[in-house]
Amino acid sequence: MTRVQLTDTEWAFIGPYLPIGEYGPYPERLRQQFEGMIWRFKTGGQWREMPQEFGAWSTIHNRFRQWRDSGVFEALLEGLIAEAAKRGEVDLSLVSIDSTTARAHHDAAGMHLDEDVLGALEKAAADAEKVRSRGAASKNKLEEQDGQDTEIDPEREERRRIRCRRKLRLKAALLGRSRGGQTSKVHLAADRKCRPLAFLLTAGQAADSPQFIPVLEKIRVRGPVGRPRTRPGAVAGDKAYSSRGNRAYLCKRGIKAVIPDKRDQAANRKKKGSAGGRPVSHDAALYKERNTVERLINKLKAWRGIATRYDKTPDSYLAGLHLRASMIWIKHLTRTTN
Repeated sequence: MTRVQLTDTEWAFIGPYLPIGEYGPYPERLRQQFEGMIWRFKTGGQWREMPQEFGAWSTIHNRFRQWRDSGVFEALLEGLIAEAAKRGEVDLSLVSIDSTTARAHHDAAGMHLDEDVLGALEKAAADAEKVRSRGAASKNKLEEQDGQDTEIDPEREERRRIRCRRKLRLKAALLGRSRGGQTSKVHLAADRKCRPLAFLLTAGQAADSPQFIPVLEKIRVRGPVGRPRTRPGAVAGDKAYSSRGNRAYLCKRGIKAVIPDKRDQAANRKKKGSAGGRPVSHDAALYKERNTVERLINKLKAWRGIATRYDKTPDSYLAGLHLRASMIWIKHLTRTTN
């Protein structure tokens, strides 16, 4: 017998955001199916191994894919954040940004791509390769002058095409190569109470600094009236986010930057003298609160299906992230309600 995943109070926050058709599913079965999705990401088990208490695994998996494609889990997270903002419990005075790596299980490899999509990706990769290969024209001219004709090896070209397709599949699945194997990286923003505000999924080898602005632009806190709040009072990040572009973006939006300067950047600025500009400083007291995003990462990875990626498609894994984030907000809302 599997323990119940949701209480009645928690389900009261979830039910209004789930789509219910005219002819089904029935609300009581809908709750069991939603609990089955929670069980899957909490335990990291296979869909086929789902206990019978939640219903047929194929029905729950199909329901999950439908809700994933229609953006139900993301809408649930936005609705819960809006409910907390309505109660005045969302604090945007300081937002912390960081990233974490999720090791991909071998079941996550092999995402299926349609032939037309794969062909379009191959064509785009070939065009990019032509742009990068500078000096090819001059090399061909030298070969023509020498009178040497290059012969194309069919077997070699086939191996090259297979390698290219494998790389394109990994790129489409947002899986990157690293020393630990295939990984994905989750970029996230948290408030001062260890609650998630935005997510961004990339391949494991992606750098943190280029994702700084996209993560901030995903922050949207809807209130009872007016436009959604998108501008925090201050943003805290480690030295990986210290760049001129990120600081200029924060300055343009009137956001306080709580990001320490890198040692080499400070040395280069000092070397230039007055042309290097003013030295960069940050609020050390606010920077101490950056641990909220690291504690949030621990909360997210308490679910085995989030700590390790078992999903082939990045959309499924991102839906699991939104589901886990929604449960964190629900736990907070139920505590304040009681």
